[in-house]
Amino acid sequence: MGNVLDHLLKIEAEASAMVFEAQAEADRRISENEEKNRLCYEERLKLEIQKQESLLETEKKRINDQYQKALDDYREEISRVNINEQRFSVLLNEYLKNG
Repeated sequence: MGNVLDHLLKIEAEASAMVFEAQAEADRRISENEEKNRLCYEERLKLEIQKQESLLETEKKRINDQYQKALDDYREEISRVNINEQRFSVLLNEYLKNG
């Protein structure tokens, strides 16, 4: 009977060792995959940030160019307006006197 119990205890110890080794291997693989996933995520995030920054710069340039064109058009339009300064001065003085 002692031999049988010793044998069963030996088998249980071996099974326990196998479970421990399997858990250690699973933990190692999980850790390895987590690291790979983290690096992949960081790389994808970095690329997305670069893409968004590039799109932002492109849009800022487009808006600035649009603004500059509108300002240039406005200045050109104003420069074509003929202003009679003497008549303007007279009208302004009349307005200020009469309210």
